[in-house]
Amino acid sequence: MAQLISRLRVWRGAVLLLAGIYFLVPMAASVWFSIDDVNGIGFDAYTGLLSAPGFTDSLWLTLGLAAVTVVVLLLLLVPAMIAVRLGSPKLRPVLEVVCTLPLVVPPVALTAGLIGVLRWGPDYLMDTPFFQTFVFIQQPEFPLVLVIAYVLMALPLAYRALDAGLRAVDVRTLVEAARNCGASWPRAVFAVILPNLRGALLNASFLTLALVLGEFTAASILGYEPFSVWIYSVGNSQGQMSVAVSVLSLLITWVLLLLLAAAGRERHHKTATS
Repeated sequence: MAQLISRLRVWRGAVLLLAGIYFLVPMAASVWFSIDDVNGIGFDAYTGLLSAPGFTDSLWLTLGLAAVTVVVLLLLLVPAMIAVRLGSPKLRPVLEVVCTLPLVVPPVALTAGLIGVLRWGPDYLMDTPFFQTFVFIQQPEFPLVLVIAYVLMALPLAYRALDAGLRAVDVRTLVEAARNCGASWPRAVFAVILPNLRGALLNASFLTLALVLGEFTAASILGYEPFSVWIYSVGNSQGQMSVAVSVLSLLITWVLLLLLAAAGRERHHKTATS
């Protein structure tokens, strides 16, 4: 038995080593490329980021789009999934198919469909109040049409994360207990169900944030310049700065993932001790 455990540890260490090499070697090569200079080592690619034209604007735009996308996605999914689980369990397969359908639609095809709808609007809704809606969602300062695209793209990821959280919680029993104690339906949802879904909500939010930070196709085709498109445009003229921004973006994503894992462990520890 002890020999088997030692072999498993060796294999686990080997797998972790290979995974570390697979991820860290390209990362190290990118960092070296970003600091390599004709005079030795220089950090101009990193120090010049804040003064680079369009950096702060594209970053704040992306963060704003990510925040709105997370809010809209959770407001759509959480009530629908809770309602289906409590009132209509037979509709769960239908909801699952609808939420996972964007997986089979390529982003290019999805963006082409959005462009077709946006072109159709001015032709048929010019004399109606809906025309201003089409104009409003395409404002360059904050293009809500990108939020629509991101919500559709992130729908399968967020659904899986929330569905895993709901499967681990006996929602019906919790709601019935809260109702028997005199809680209203909104109070039962906000005070009983949502705290037990904190891990699932964090997972769904992180996956959505990661998708918005890295999404390029829809924004580029629609003609907007969030962070990912800005990185691409900078890469055409300043390769080192483009790689530096990519490294920093990856590090930020890793930090968020570690914070999410730490929050999940803290929640699990508190639940176990209580």
